[in-house]
Parts: sequence; structure tokens; C-alpha cells
Amino acid sequence: MRRLIVGISGASGAIYGIRLIELLHAQEGIETHLVMSETGKMNVGIETEYAVKEVEALADVVHRSNDLAASISSGSFHTDGMIVAPCSMKTLSGIVNSSSSNLLIRAADVVLKEQRRLVLMPRETPLHIGHCKLLYEAAQMGVVIAPPIPAFYNSPDTVDDIINHSVGRVLDLYDVNVDIVRRWSGK
Repeated sequence: MRRLIVGISGASGAIYGIRLIELLHAQEGIETHLVMSETGKMNVGIETEYAVKEVEALADVVHRSNDLAASISSGSFHTDGMIVAPCSMKTLSGIVNSSSSNLLIRAADVVLKEQRRLVLMPRETPLHIGHCKLLYEAAQMGVVIAPPIPAFYNSPDTVDDIINHSVGRVLDLYDVNVDIVRRWSGK
């Protein structure tokens, strides 16, 4: 059984984390662990038609953001990595600085120390030099930075097409093909 952690932090773009959980929920052999910051939960209600309970019901395991004794807070609990979607600048800063002030940041720190794949989908624009510095430092630590920037070679028709392409490409990084990415095949 494979295990993936999905973190939803307080940046705009909660739908990216929700869509990841939806897609992973439909996959056989992948156990999902969900941790949402309090502002992540707030944004689920502000930005989407989902209730937090509906999002939590899609995950195999839900962890409270203040539960620093959760399974995902330890490197001895094996996972295939973690995706933070969306990733706020506060969460990015906590990860880069190893603050472990909540479970979302602690789980990301554990993924890094165990040399597992950590993918962040930062959702902030425009970026100032401090944001750029944090992204650079995260990349130096081995973090994969995957901003949800729309691709247009796939001719998206809807916002859902744009969301699906971004999360599908992130899942590609874990060799999880959910068959929603319109692949480039040349001109």
C-alpha cells in the first residue's frame, strides 16, 4: 500500500488540494493522509462549495493540524511523500525554517529529512524577493516547486480543465496517472 500526505494550507486555491484528494480517493492501493491548517479549512468554505467534512470524508486518514503526535509526524511511519496544495507563504516559510509549529509543517519536515518527495504548490502573486528567496531555499533543500500556473497547449475549456492539468502533473511526479492530463504530442 502506498501512502501520500496531502496538506491544504491557508493560501487561496483550496480546490487544488481538494481535487488531489478526490483523484487519489478513486485510486486503488493509495492511502491518503490529509492535514489542513485552520486557514486552509476556512478557505475551503470561502472558495468552494465543499464543506470541510466532505473534504475530510475523501481522505483515508484525517489529522488535526495541532496533533504533533500523529503518525505522519514521525519518519518511522513510511509514506511516499507529501503534496501541499495550496501552499501559503507562511507554510513555505515554516518548511524552509523547519519550524514544525503545526502538523502540516512537521509532516513536510519529516518528508524532507527522510529524503522523500515533497511538492509544494505555492499560490501567491506577485512574488516579492522574500517569497522568491524562500522558494529558492526550498528548492535547494530538495523540494519540488510546482506553482499551479495554467498551461495553454492543452486548450483548456474550463477552470476544471486548468485545475485538473495542474494536479495531474503533480501526481505524475509520484507516478500516479489519473488520466486527466492532455499530453503534448507535438505540433
